[in-house]
Amino acid sequence: MGGDVEKDGGRRSRVAREQRDTNGGLVSLFTVEDGVVYKPEAEEHRRWYQKLLDAGVEENGIKPVPVEKRTNTQYNNLFTVFFTGLLCILPLPTGMLATTVFELSLRDASLTILFFSALCTTAPAFMGCGGYKTGLRQMIQARYSWGLYIVTILLILNAATVTGFSIVAAIVSGQTIAAINPGNVSVTVGIVIVILASFVLSLLGYRVLHIWERWQWLPNLVVITITVGVGGKHLVNQQEVPAATASQVLSYGGLIAGYFITFGGTASDFSIYHDSKAPLRKVFTYIYLGIFTPSVPLLILGAAMGGAVPVVPGWAEAYEAYGTGGLMAVMLAPTGGFGKFVLVLLALSVIGNIGISMYPVALNLQMLLPPFTKVPRFVFTLAVTILMIPLSIAASRAWEESLENFLALIGYWAGFFDAVLIVEAVVFRRLDWESYDHAIWNVGRKLPSGIAALAASLFSLGLVVPGINEVWFVGPFAKTTGDIGFELAFFGTALFYLPLRWAEIKWRGHL
Repeated sequence: MGGDVEKDGGRRSRVAREQRDTNGGLVSLFTVEDGVVYKPEAEEHRRWYQKLLDAGVEENGIKPVPVEKRTNTQYNNLFTVFFTGLLCILPLPTGMLATTVFELSLRDASLTILFFSALCTTAPAFMGCGGYKTGLRQMIQARYSWGLYIVTILLILNAATVTGFSIVAAIVSGQTIAAINPGNVSVTVGIVIVILASFVLSLLGYRVLHIWERWQWLPNLVVITITVGVGGKHLVNQQEVPAATASQVLSYGGLIAGYFITFGGTASDFSIYHDSKAPLRKVFTYIYLGIFTPSVPLLILGAAMGGAVPVVPGWAEAYEAYGTGGLMAVMLAPTGGFGKFVLVLLALSVIGNIGISMYPVALNLQMLLPPFTKVPRFVFTLAVTILMIPLSIAASRAWEESLENFLALIGYWAGFFDAVLIVEAVVFRRLDWESYDHAIWNVGRKLPSGIAALAASLFSLGLVVPGINEVWFVGPFAKTTGDIGFELAFFGTALFYLPLRWAEIKWRGHL
């Protein structure tokens, strides 16, 4: 009888232990330790997940990368990842807006593009240096000024912005595929094809993205050169327009700012595994040239194409039917079947761009809630892909208006965001990258409250609204100056943040 009691007690003890283990497993699944950093997981993975890792899928998500894991010395990757991502047909429609919507001459459009591009690339190039210096993803760095909770607003805006650029790229690619055989393949089918191809690239993660971007620029450059070589003779035929006004230049310059400064929300994501010993100017130069070098010529090419649309016979009809893709199709028409092959490669040129866009969007989604940290990144990549397809199809129906509104709006919030991060790093942390302490990256009580950043942005918003010049609203300042919302957002936020952040530091007693 005593033996039966012992056996019964043993069974109860074993069941209790198993229950505790189960509960502990559930708790650990939804709990992220304070200050945990990235290290290759020691425990065994499920077989299907291990196969993905063996295939090259990146294991780390948003955890900080300690300095001993930052060993990549191929800094030129930071040039090629941006250079290849932007050496595609994506910049063309943004350039076309200068002449089709803002009615600038090609000369005025080119000068506006050159000046605003040179100025606005500076912010993301500097912000991208924070990745290899701190080992933190870009939006994790943002927690050290915006706080653990308020930064959620920025995560949503950044994810929406980067997804928006991917949608633009997918639409241009879909138009190009549809223009290969008009009437037989729809823009919708083209969009689905390119988004699915980009999903595979983004799924594999950091290492594969860098390898892809190192080489894809070459075929992209060849097919873009062929297109210009065949159809470029028509680009000298430009519509006649009056001399540009300050309002036109500033309004279009605001769109160019929206194109460039939004890279500030993702630039560090591609440098966090690089060795932190490199000089800041070296990494800054690689990122700056990687963004600036491909974008400016393609934006100007887009402006030239847009200026020729009303003048060259057949171009207006092609643009009406298939947008930018239709124009490239008529430019390549003299080459027959070879031109169709070139169109296919032009359409596929955006895969690298969408790939490097999906990657940080998935990371942003992982940051929204603590339990998401333990969800594999590829799950979010799949979710973004599923979401992008219907959104791209819907946006393609009102293409030009959608693009103009999108670029204008993102410039405003990105101005707030970039200003805060730059002032925080330069003024308050004095480029002391060790002050971005890994031990507090997910500890809300030790991070800044974010109140200073939010208040500075809201005060600045009071200046931005009068400077907005959009179809749906024209502020009193903008009636005279054109759209100066971005300039007011960036410089206004920087000025307001200085005293507010100083007061926050005094109040809390630490950075």
